[in-house]
Amino acid sequence: MSKFNALINGETPVLIDVFADWCKPCQILAPILKEIKQEFSQDLKIIKINIDNNPQIADKFQIKGVPTLLLFRKGNLIWRQAGVNTKEELSFLLKDKLEIN
Repeated sequence: MSKFNALINGETPVLIDVFADWCKPCQILAPILKEIKQEFSQDLKIIKINIDNNPQIADKFQIKGVPTLLLFRKGNLIWRQAGVNTKEELSFLLKDKLEIN
């Protein structure tokens, strides 16, 4: 958990994708996040966390379903959402939350 805390408390905002291997919506979201990672490579880190291997993350953030996205800036959770967005929707949301033009 200390690595997780160090990561989310860094200067670069972090988008956490809480997923499960058996989750079909998670499989749909994976290629979308790859495109987002390319688009936001200078502004954002994207980390995938398997909920089955990291139940303490699910407990800490009260995650009831996957996929769940958590966006942190300097240790603060600034946005969260369960489910799948299109690349365009997710890009718009991230630009808004990160205040990127």
